[in-house]
Amino acid sequence: MTRKATIRTEHDDPDLVARAIAPDNTTEMETTVEDGRLVTRIERETTGGLHSNVDDYVVNVGVATEVVQHANRLDGETSTDRYQHTNE
Repeated sequence: MTRKATIRTEHDDPDLVARAIAPDNTTEMETTVEDGRLVTRIERETTGGLHSNVDDYVVNVGVATEVVQHANRLDGETSTDRYQHTNE
């Protein structure tokens, strides 16, 4: 018997979040963008394995979302504003 989970989340830029998390997806996972939402389907043979994948996925989506939001905030700044360095 296979255990399954489908996770749907909303993001300002779901395509970018999907690309950011794709390298972390296992062979038992499929991530797509449907109707403007990020949709990930996970199938595992055991409940523990499913739980572990879902937990890892939620953390990865959270990090990817924060990075995308931070990058979007920086888009309005000039390159010198983004990378200020001082020697003190």
